[in-house]
Amino acid sequence: AAAKDAAVKVLTSQGCKVEVSDLYAMKFKASATAEDVTGTVKDAEHFQYGEETMLAWKEGRLSADITEEHRKLSEAAVVVFQFPMYWFTVPAIMKGWMDRVLTLGFAYTSEKRYSQGIFKDKKAMLSFTTGSHESMFSANGINGDMNVTLWPLQNGILHYCGFQVLAPQIFWPPPHIPSESRCSMLEAWRTRLEGLLGETPLYFTPSDSFDGGRGFQLKEDIQEKHAAKKFGLTVGTHLGKPLPPNSQIKAGV
Repeated sequence: AAAKDAAVKVLTSQGCKVEVSDLYAMKFKASATAEDVTGTVKDAEHFQYGEETMLAWKEGRLSADITEEHRKLSEAAVVVFQFPMYWFTVPAIMKGWMDRVLTLGFAYTSEKRYSQGIFKDKKAMLSFTTGSHESMFSANGINGDMNVTLWPLQNGILHYCGFQVLAPQIFWPPPHIPSESRCSMLEAWRTRLEGLLGETPLYFTPSDSFDGGRGFQLKEDIQEKHAAKKFGLTVGTHLGKPLPPNSQIKAGV
């Protein structure tokens, strides 16, 4: 909550219009169901959520809570997801927001995804608290590398929809550090927010690097170009090499 409040205050002071979706206060429904479609569904016997909600989106028949979040997304230049990390990912209510609001057709299609995605002119970032110390989320730590933990969220959801993904803001375990350290983290966040709109996004391999005719495998010339390099391209497209260090945590590495 303190991180959210800081973001609202700093961004507003810069002249930004800031809208907050407090999912708990909104009692946002987490589960994606047929209730997200108003009116008659196309195939009630064999209900397919993606197809039915895409059709409902085109015809203006999505539930009001989804439509309102669509409005916010359409108007947004930057989207900040603020949350406490639960079980190495977002809380259920936020995952439900992603499941329901990132509607097929509105947020992505099979042709418009990744670097060619619908939201390629927008930026998004994760800002979250952890329950474990940074050392536990290292390459040698018991929780494993945070870069690997973040790959499904940052690549598989945000970048998949085309977002330029800014480096995450990680507040290492607030419950287990002194109040002075929490104040320092918040001050660092405020300082970062002052220049947030000008930040360089994280790197993801461009869509045109993959051959659609070969099952969207990395093109052979690109594989050859990187054959002699020490690290893989990304956490996911690593070419069997060591992962590029901190590529999901810091831009330009």
